Amino acid sequence: MQDLMTMITTLRRPRLLARAAKFGAQDYNRDRHLQRILGYGSLPGSGAALMRLMDMEKEVNEQRKEEDASYSLVRHLDLLIALLGEAQLYQASRAPHLN
Repeated sequence: MQDLMTMITTLRRPRLLARAAKFGAQDYNRDRHLQRILGYGSLPGSGAALMRLMDMEKEVNEQRKEEDASYSLVRHLDLLIALLGEAQLYQASRAPHLN
């Protein structure tokens, strides 16, 4: 099984959608954004949140590719922003701490 960061870096989405998500991830606030997406209550750790977000984004991307009438661009963008934001937090928590 691939590690989380490899799975995220190998995602291929339309350029405009990816650029908008990168721009939105700059203002990512875990408490505000992740609560809205995953539901209110205690938040999972970054690794668990990433896995849930990956599954949710995969479903929405399938809707996009199938041109499903229930596809929501805003929802897709929210998921990608959260995915990128959580990936940054996950990476930061795994980085060796410099003293």
